[in-house]
Amino acid sequence: MPSLDPRSPLVLDSRELGRRAGSMKVMQFTVAAPADLGVALVVVPTGSDVEFDIRLESVMDGVLVTGTALVTVAGECSRCLEPLAFDTEVDIQELFTYPETDSRGREIPGSNSDDDLPQLEGDYFDLEPTLRDAVVLALPLVPLCQPDCQGLCSLCGVNLNDEPDHVHEVVDARWAALADLATKDSSDE
Repeated sequence: MPSLDPRSPLVLDSRELGRRAGSMKVMQFTVAAPADLGVALVVVPTGSDVEFDIRLESVMDGVLVTGTALVTVAGECSRCLEPLAFDTEVDIQELFTYPETDSRGREIPGSNSDDDLPQLEGDYFDLEPTLRDAVVLALPLVPLCQPDCQGLCSLCGVNLNDEPDHVHEVVDARWAALADLATKDSSDE
């Protein structure tokens, strides 16, 4: 298991909390957003501020982290391709389990490898995977600049939000011969 870097802004120390169930610590802090935090059309820009308001609670099995993270999202509308930006608050909730120890209190490496829950490494835990999961699940897969966005004209690419009355005279090719007959009949009269 790779060792966590305690200097990383999203690696937190639970030492002050202790291991007595019921202990709690409230934390409010801001860090720079990690790279590649987003989906195809919207992302949290790398280096933008992520504002955390979280609570660490010592429970029997580990440290429960709950709270929120406020991120700024940037991207483009999926219909009209105009740039968009908005703030969104995501809920954070994760249990970081204590590693199993032997009778002498030493960690047993890989002891909880079958669990899906993240583990504390010593007194440290990494909040980045939890943040990534929360943000990616909260982002819209089909972002819109406005709920009633009209998109682009499929024939010429005009933004229909700017020109709502935009239309094209389209004649079905199967009926084109009849349209020619109608013009001939009107010219014969």
